[in-house]
Amino acid sequence: MADTRLADRHLAELHELAAEAGVEGYRKLGRDDLIRAIEDAGDGAPSQEPKPKREERPERGRGRPRGRGGRGRGRRERERLPSSDDDEGEVVVEGAVVDDEAPGALEVDADGPRDADEPTEEVSGTLDILPQRYGFLRMRGLESDPADVYISASQIRRCELRPGDEVAGPAREPGRGERHRALVHVDSVNGTEPQTAERPDFDSLPPIPPERRIPLDIDRADVLARSIDLLAPLALGQRMLVRAAPRSGRTTLLRSIAAGFEAAEGIELIVLLIDERPEEATAWRQASPGARFAIATAEMPPADQVRLAEMALQRARRAAETGGDVALVVDSLSRLAYADGGVDAVKLLFGSGRNLAGGGSLTVVATTLADTDDEGEADRAVATTESALVTLDPDLAVDGVHPAIVAGECRISNEDELREPDELAAVRKLRAALRDLEPAEAAAYLRERIEGTPSNAELLSGLD
Repeated sequence: MADTRLADRHLAELHELAAEAGVEGYRKLGRDDLIRAIEDAGDGAPSQEPKPKREERPERGRGRPRGRGGRGRGRRERERLPSSDDDEGEVVVEGAVVDDEAPGALEVDADGPRDADEPTEEVSGTLDILPQRYGFLRMRGLESDPADVYISASQIRRCELRPGDEVAGPAREPGRGERHRALVHVDSVNGTEPQTAERPDFDSLPPIPPERRIPLDIDRADVLARSIDLLAPLALGQRMLVRAAPRSGRTTLLRSIAAGFEAAEGIELIVLLIDERPEEATAWRQASPGARFAIATAEMPPADQVRLAEMALQRARRAAETGGDVALVVDSLSRLAYADGGVDAVKLLFGSGRNLAGGGSLTVVATTLADTDDEGEADRAVATTESALVTLDPDLAVDGVHPAIVAGECRISNEDELREPDELAAVRKLRAALRDLEPAEAAAYLRERIEGTPSNAELLSGLD
């Protein structure tokens, strides 16, 4: 009878054990025959230690247990490997020999070489590299899905792929005992041929102040978005912090900001939601159909929520370092800090917002929530690092005052480079008029002015 520990192994692990045991022709054996051959060679003995099946996340230097109720460990990736990652030999493709050490070479990822005429389908997805070094191309947003495509560790290594890369190439159908399609070879990475040298690195690119503004007054009736456009205008490469609370209008504001990014040309929008209700996830997908989504719903273990946030950030960094403009809308940093058991992930994510010299930008718009389980850790971790600050007041919203914004607590850095001199002078006049008013009075004043003008430009030009 086959050792049950071997029966539970991935096909790739069985191939590795067979190679170590010297089993001849192991690639041509069926799964049951392969297990028996390994046992006959001695690798199935009880002394054989099984490989770890759970991912152990590295400590982040915090004393507090990770996540809710100590649920800090991520669940095991439950995706069966399509094949072995062994790189032995060369592969004949349509009569030619392919160097299996060259970038983009065909992988021998199944039980022996594949038929060159086997049908494939061109695919493109975002690379998620697992701790075991192999990965999957996420085909629908940034979340795992049955349509995802397996990519071997050798392909990742030879093409020097990074998490978050947009990878394209032909994929074959699953073979015997496989659950996912497998990538045959890498054709392009982030829209260009695979590069193994002189590839830009996000952390080495010099940041510069934001200089390209994104208008938020595109909808005349959106009082909240127009208020933000007046008091803390949005620009590419910003780190915009939205201090909020439940029922203060933050979701409405974030969707208006997302609409502003979608209306602008050439911006990749990523929406990251942490510990979100499933119905809110559906509403977001309907509101921003052009966005990529990384939605960690409330039933997901905390470690999985953190890992999805890391995936969203890595995709954003890859897009920016290759010269693209990407916007990452996050709700919320507070829930991310609680899931992570600390603020390391929060600081890395929010601090990655920047405008890059020579092109490319990563804009981060993120919320922190009052009265949440993180006890204000996230807000303290990013305080003073933002380049724009917006404060929403739930008490104003409860009292029916809209926009529920605390005008006196909104601010922005580098404003003189984002506004023309006449506009800047008018905005300072508006702020002076709001400064002496109570929050409810200031909100009412803003609403009256906004509703009485078709655009913010006309509102500012009409100030006495």
